[in-house]
Amino acid sequence: MTTPHASLGLAPNVSDPSLYRAIPALDQDGRPLNLFAINERMLTVFLNGREVVTVMTVGDNARYLALGFLLNQRMLEPGDTVRSVDYAPEDGTILVRADTADRLETGGKRRIHTSGCAVGTLFGGVMESLDEIRLDPRPRLRTSWLRSLGRGIDTLDSLHLKTGSVHRCVLCQEDRLLAYVEDVGRHNAIDALAGYMYLNGIVPTDKILYTTGRLTSEVVIKTVIMGVPILVSRGGFTALGVELAHKAGLTLIGRCRGRYFQALAGQERILFDAAPPRGA
Repeated sequence: MTTPHASLGLAPNVSDPSLYRAIPALDQDGRPLNLFAINERMLTVFLNGREVVTVMTVGDNARYLALGFLLNQRMLEPGDTVRSVDYAPEDGTILVRADTADRLETGGKRRIHTSGCAVGTLFGGVMESLDEIRLDPRPRLRTSWLRSLGRGIDTLDSLHLKTGSVHRCVLCQEDRLLAYVEDVGRHNAIDALAGYMYLNGIVPTDKILYTTGRLTSEVVIKTVIMGVPILVSRGGFTALGVELAHKAGLTLIGRCRGRYFQALAGQERILFDAAPPRGA
């Protein structure tokens, strides 16, 4: 008998006791509770010996997260050669060595602290880089896939079910789940998927990114830089996130629950083939 995770290339190791801990508590009536809480760790990323950023993370996908962060900040480009990725969990550091142009100069440039959980960061110039990106208009999204994906995600064994307090991001192709990441910040989970795609040579142009977090400008920007043309969320959205999706040609689906969703941008990719509800 296979588990829902069996076909996934990447998934949380829910049985890893280092990812969470037991927390004693009391309920509203003073009765004792034994809860589980996710562990947060500091991870400092270095590129070619220079410190780039420190993030708060669950820590189970440190290598993917570091590479994905550098790619989504355009400090690494897909054509660059990564020589090594050395992770020292006891120090909370990860050292990436790559043959890349020096794109780390941030003096005089803005650092934008985003609305991401655990405080996301965008370096100056990343938002402006969307001016030069237009996503492939040919991929299509069938509405029947959305319901299937939602059911599949709900059957996954997850840290969310054990602890709450994490965001879930899933890389999909049509109605299939390919890779699944959970982290304390939705930006971390997306970055980890970007790093996974990079190291495994996964082509983004026919993929769907499904997230449980809000569709903010940061989430939209990362998705566009990854080259994924369709972004789906169970959560809400911001006006800037929708504006940037229109600008880059990203199909944006919000408040996707069951057969219900709101198409906010890139509606021309959608094929409405889902069966109507009984009695409709």
